Amino acid sequence: MMTRSWAAGGSAVLLALLLGGAITSAHAQSADLVLCDRIAADPADPDKPADVKGVTEIAPGDVATAIKYCRVASAGSRRAMYALGRAYAAGGQTAEAMAAYRKAADKGSSAAMVELGVAYATGVGLPKDDAKARQLLERAAAAGNPRGISNLAALGGGTSSDPVKTRALLAKGAESNAEAQYQLGMMMADGIGGPKDDVGARALFEKAAGQGHPGALLQMGAFAQAGRGGPKDSDAAKAYYEKAAALGNADAKAALKRSDCPYVLKDKRGNMVTNLCF
Repeated sequence: MMTRSWAAGGSAVLLALLLGGAITSAHAQSADLVLCDRIAADPADPDKPADVKGVTEIAPGDVATAIKYCRVASAGSRRAMYALGRAYAAGGQTAEAMAAYRKAADKGSSAAMVELGVAYATGVGLPKDDAKARQLLERAAAAGNPRGISNLAALGGGTSSDPVKTRALLAKGAESNAEAQYQLGMMMADGIGGPKDDVGARALFEKAAGQGHPGALLQMGAFAQAGRGGPKDSDAAKAYYEKAAALGNADAKAALKRSDCPYVLKDKRGNMVTNLCF
């Protein structure tokens, strides 16, 4: 009996040990799920266990392996179904990716809801449908998914019929997500969905800027240049603009030009003709 038992389950245990994840009786996982997590888990997936690191992008050489093991593991794990969608997407199998995301979303995966929402919003992978995109992102945001919250705001959530709710959702996502910090900062700076708060907005822009968010870097430049929500600092403003410009932000490039060439020539109608540099 012991020989049969080892033959049936020994290979799975050995594989798990080779992966560095010993299987315990209290937290038993299939070897397929362990391997799926190792090469295809999304670091930002709320379903991901804390001890699973995840990968930002699935390596091309791992795509076939990820599909193989995540497909098996997906029978009993919604995060594996979502990871299967990521693996299909990494391999250019868009239709299969969308199908896997839909199955994972039906099982409650907020990360899969975000992927489907983005696909509908952009028309990449699915027919463009803003209503379906908003519905999926609202579900993900309501589940507390930071990417769902930030993408909902980017879709126009800040100017939706319920900006108060959007601002509250962004406050949750802003605990860890740069895009949510930026979007919430914009709402606070403009007084949308709640009181105007330049100090709070500047603090949020500073957090997001520290993570390399181009829009937040631009806003920090503008706030520092104007002394809005904190001290006025022209040198700091220029440094923020330079960082944003280096990331390709066109508005930051224009702001740098204005700061270097502050004098403006206008035509008879008062329209700007050019900046003068000295």
